[in-house]
Amino acid sequence: MITISVCVGSSCHLHGSTAVIQKLQSLIRENRLEHEVELKGVFCQGTCTEPVAVKVDGASCPGVDPENVALLFNSQVLPKVGRT
Repeated sequence: MITISVCVGSSCHLHGSTAVIQKLQSLIRENRLEHEVELKGVFCQGTCTEPVAVKVDGASCPGVDPENVALLFNSQVLPKVGRT
């Protein structure tokens, strides 16, 4: 199981964490990965001056925003589940 953690704290919320989560939910459904990917909201990850804080299996993925979340998914998630 791959875990994607998205910060939902106040700073990340203002940077679009809700839209990032919605897009990730959509990508997980589109790729039928509901049983392989866990998406969860977390609080402060200590990068409040940057875009939305996201971690994939504990590894930080800097610079995530609603516009580039698909790139993150395609480069960090799909290869881990054997899809490219």
